[in-house]
This record gives sequence, structure tokens and C-alpha cells, in this order.
Amino acid sequence: MPQILIKLLAHLQADDLGMPELAALVAKDAGMTGKILSVANTSAYHRGGRQPNLEQAMVTLGTDMIKTLVISDSVFQTFNSFPNSGATDLRAFWKNSLTAAVLARDLARHLNYSQPEEAYLAGLLHNVGRLALLAAAPKEYGFNFTARDDEDLCAVEQRTLQITHAEAGAWLIERWQLDSFLADSVLYHHEPGERLEGTHPLIRIVRAAHLLSGHADDPNLVVEAAGLCDIEPEAADQLLAQAARQVERAAAHLGIDLAGADDIPAPPAFAPAAPVDPVQQRLSEEMRNLVLVSEIGQSFARQQGESGLLESMTRSARVLFDFENAAVLLENPTGHALVGAPTASQQRIAEFSISLAKGGAVAKAALERRLAFVRRDGAPLGLSEEQLLRMLGTESLVCVPLVSGARCLGVLVGGIASWQVPSCQKRERFMQSFGAQAASALENAMSERGHARRQLAHVAEEYREASRRVVHEVNNPLSIIKNYLSVLDGKLERQEPVAGELSILHEEIDRVGQLVNSLTEVRPDVQPSRESPGANVAKVVEDVLRLFRATDFVPSNVEIVVSMSDEAGRIEGDPDILKQILVNLVKNAIEALAATGGRIEIANRGHVNRERRLYLELVVSDTGPGLSREVLANLFSAVKSTKEGPHHGLGLSIVHSLVKKLNGHIACRSGTTGTSFEILLPAHAGASAPAGLPVRALGSV
Repeated sequence: MPQILIKLLAHLQADDLGMPELAALVAKDAGMTGKILSVANTSAYHRGGRQPNLEQAMVTLGTDMIKTLVISDSVFQTFNSFPNSGATDLRAFWKNSLTAAVLARDLARHLNYSQPEEAYLAGLLHNVGRLALLAAAPKEYGFNFTARDDEDLCAVEQRTLQITHAEAGAWLIERWQLDSFLADSVLYHHEPGERLEGTHPLIRIVRAAHLLSGHADDPNLVVEAAGLCDIEPEAADQLLAQAARQVERAAAHLGIDLAGADDIPAPPAFAPAAPVDPVQQRLSEEMRNLVLVSEIGQSFARQQGESGLLESMTRSARVLFDFENAAVLLENPTGHALVGAPTASQQRIAEFSISLAKGGAVAKAALERRLAFVRRDGAPLGLSEEQLLRMLGTESLVCVPLVSGARCLGVLVGGIASWQVPSCQKRERFMQSFGAQAASALENAMSERGHARRQLAHVAEEYREASRRVVHEVNNPLSIIKNYLSVLDGKLERQEPVAGELSILHEEIDRVGQLVNSLTEVRPDVQPSRESPGANVAKVVEDVLRLFRATDFVPSNVEIVVSMSDEAGRIEGDPDILKQILVNLVKNAIEALAATGGRIEIANRGHVNRERRLYLELVVSDTGPGLSREVLANLFSAVKSTKEGPHHGLGLSIVHSLVKKLNGHIACRSGTTGTSFEILLPAHAGASAPAGLPVRALGSV
């Protein structure tokens, strides 16, 4: 990936890209600097004398045009250097890509998507997989590079090259390791609109841009594109007209000749028929049947242990049925899902599961105990089937139920090419026999002791995780107790009253006891709910500040400010849980500001409506250096922290689970100017409309 494009995307994601930063970025690339100066001095922008200064030239162009030039030119430089690109007419390809890019940016702005430049880049790259296939297989793909971009093309690509241009493009972009849905938007730009409902906006934007840029002559596809981005179908013509003008202007600035790009109509995709030798096919079938009858039972009987048997099952299935790859999914102990059984060649499958209740071809094969066939080019697939196709690297699946007596132990899934499906359908009886023998051997290999051992290990892991969470939470009150003992020691020496400090110590000791007692619950990481009249937010905040007051935990250069509203001050839920949430967030904020100093604000922003329910919005923000991209990527997950101590890295995951326990929502915004955690908690029954929020500065506590 071009370095200038990497840095530009990083600045855009951090939302801190002004003209000085943009100029400094462009100045590092001599070719891009020349491009900017050249465009700024064209007749479209030229005003008076020439612009020899880069920053002045960039001010003349404006940030939007500069971003367009940087993104487009970087992509063209990178992909025009692919093998065989120089010998191919790319004018129609780049015109379509530029049109999709412009449409994607316009649709992103219509949807108020926060990163329109990312949408522009995604539209520009949505078909680069075609350049990759041309580079990898020029003879096989030379004709289809100029073919019409539709579902038939993807089917031909899968049949002839075992990969579509959407998959090839996504693979390329994934190697850039971006923290973005860019690769997914490229991978799914041929998915029908009904399957993309509820997906990330960037995926829907790129699908709509693809339809409008390449299929504007199909009214049904235009309606689909409009529905994906919430626009009227009549507005599509206006968007296309605007995009055509922008593409023409951008091509001129970039020095790309698009003349004649539409002169040659795109032909339909073409693939030669797969050769079939009927004699060889008949001999092969007979040999497989003989092996199945005489050898398979003995082969399974010779295996030692469950893992050896699974390896033998998948290996035999590949030999007998010409599977490209194979995997076994076994019913989990609860009987609610099929879970991947790892083998030496398939370790990743262990993390894969399919719910039996949600249906799908694989689940149906297990429930109905009948063979099922899944084709990428057939009926719409669920995501589970799609994942299996990608995991096995194939275009079709055969699902063989493993039935022993009255019980189905799971499903053997084999990957085949689409053209093999008819021949496999003719051998269903042999595959059923194979599944029955495999299931019988597998049932013998499994024992009740093994089931109990796996269940016990699972429960033990749950309790270990719960113990880590409890220990982490106990550390907070223990730190407060330690600080207050120090304060108490000083006051006793000076013979000053200590009633307030003793009260706080009693409260925190009780909280330690409650946390430790929670380990006796069936699910120790979830405390039992109890009836509560609700929590007074202002009082809980004051209690939290009282915990930190008069100790040396808060540096003198850290200021804590509180903004509360009496009219919007109660939430549903346990005040102790809210207190636990705020202690974690304030403690994290203090640690973030310890070195540089700064300001922490706890604010009640009043009531907000979300999904026809009234919430109170509570915000804890600081002016610290912000969170790193790595931390943001796993923000509310239990991760290994860079802080000292064995139990750090759990705080925010605990905060997230506590907010969810109160039926609330939490989000984080972080940048170079600080970090803000925004929490929505259900307002107490009978809450009134929001009122103004008077600000009360408490200074350093």
C-alpha cells in the first residue's frame, strides 16, 4: 500500500487532518507535489499569477479536491503497475471505478457517514480484484477482464480460477491490515440488497455505488441501490449526472484519458465446458464403491482415539468422494449447535459453530438426517454457509449427516466444485452409508467420561474468568481503603475527628465482602438483580468523589469537574453498580492524566430518547492523550494491558458488562484532545423532560 495513502487514512480516521497536516503529508511525495502544483495552475483554478508555493496551491484547490487527488493518484500508481496492465485497455475499467468512487462519496455524505473519503477509496477499489486476476492468470482471464460485471462473471471466475474478483480484491486489501470495513465492502459488493440489511454502512454504500455505476439501465437494480442508501429512485439519475461531471473533471486533473471508454460494449462472461471422460468417470465410481464397501469399516475400527478417527474420516471422504477439503461438525453437549471438530489440517474449525435453531442447509442436514447440497451460485446463503465455503476454499458443499441409530452426532462437510454436484447427487446412498459407519465408530470413541471432562473444563474456565473479574474489582476498594488508612493515621496523630473516614472505610469493606461473596453464585461474574427504587445519579457521583477526596490518589495537577441536573437525576437500577462503573472510569481517567495533568468532567446531559425509551445520558471525559488504535479495536474486551499488575486490562470489559446489566448502552470517543465515555442508562419511571444543566466546578478533589 502506498505510504502516502496509509498516512492520509490514519489522519482521516483520527479526524485531525487540517491544511498544515495535509501539506506536510503531500510534501513528502515529490510526484504528488508536482501533481498538486500542476492542477492548481490549470485554468479551472488559476487566478492571477502562478502558485509556486505548495501550501498556497493546496489552499486554492481545497481539502476535498486534494484528498481526491491523493487517494486516486496513489491507487492508480499502485495498480497500473500490476503485470499485464500495460498491455490491456484500462480506460473503461478506471472510468467505472472513478464513477463508483464518486457515487460512494456522495452516498456517504447523504447517509452522514463519518468518513466519506474512506467510501471514495472503497468505490475506487471495489473492482481491483479484476486487475489481480488479470495479473495472475492473463490467458485464462484476458477475455473476461472486459466482460460485463454481473453475477454470471463471478460464477465463471469461481469455476475457472476458483476465486471471484470480489474475493481477490478483499484478499489484497486485507493484506494492508486496515482498521476498517474496507475489505468487507469489496468482498460483498455483489451480494443482493436484502442480505445486506443491518450491515455496516460502508458495505451498503459500495453495493449501491456498484449498481448505479454499472447497472443504471436496470430499473430493479436502481431501486435496490436506492433502498440501500435511503434515497428516492428518481434521485439516482441526478446522482449519476453529477458523478459523470466529477469523473470527467477528476480524470482531466489526474491525466487519465477516458476518451472512447464507452465505445465497446462489455461482452458476457465466458467459460469453456469442463471436460468429462465417461470411461474414466465410470471406473472411478466403481473403485470408490468397492473401497467404501470393503475397507471403510475396518479403517475406522483401527483408529485410536477421537482425534485419530476424525482425521481418518476427513481423509477417507476426500479420497472416496473427490472432496477438495472436508471438516466435521459435532453436536455440542446441550444439543443446540454444531461445533467444529479440529483436525491436524483444520485447526481454525474449532472456533466455528452453527446454531441448530436458526436453520440453514447444514443444520437442516443434521435435523432431518438427510444429505444436503450448498452451492454458492444457488439459493441465497446464510453467513454460516458462506464462512464454511471460505474456510474450505470451495464453491459448493456436501453435508453428510453422521447418524448412528436414533441419534445424529453431527455432519461431515465436504467441499467440491459446482460441476461435481450432479455426480455427487447420484451417489447419495453411498454417502449415507459412509456417514452411518463413521457415526458408529465415532459413538464408540466417545465416552461419558470424555463428555464430563469437557463440561468440567468449561465450567472451570468460567469460574477462572469470574475470579479474575472479582479480583480486579476488589482492587479498587482495597486501594481506597489503603489510602484512607494513611489519612486516618495522620488525623489520629493530630487528634482530629475521623468519623467521615471511618464511614467510608466501613462502606468499602462491605463492598469487598459483597464482591467476594459473589463468587458463590452460579454465575460468579454476574451479580443477582434485586429490587431497587432507582439510583440518584448526583448522590452516587458525590459518593465516588468522596472516595477519592483527601487521598493522594489524585495528583494536584488533575481537576475534576461535575455537571449535574436535579430534574434529570434518577435512573432505574442498583446505585452500587453505577458506583462501580464510575469508580473504574474515573480511576482510568486519573491514570491517563497522571503524567501530564488535565481535567476530568462527570456530566449529566439530561434525558434522551432512543428506540422509544427514555434514557439519562451520563458522560465521563478527560483531556488526556487519547486511546491508541490497538486499545480502541478491543475496547470492551478483556485484553492484556500495558499497566503493571496481573489483573489489569479487565476494567473496561467489566464496565461494559455492568452497563449492559443496567440495560444501558456505552460508547467511547477518543482522539488527541482526550477521551469521552458516553453512557445511556434507563431513566427512572416518571422522569420529566430534560432541563438545563448548571455547571458546578469542584476543583481538585
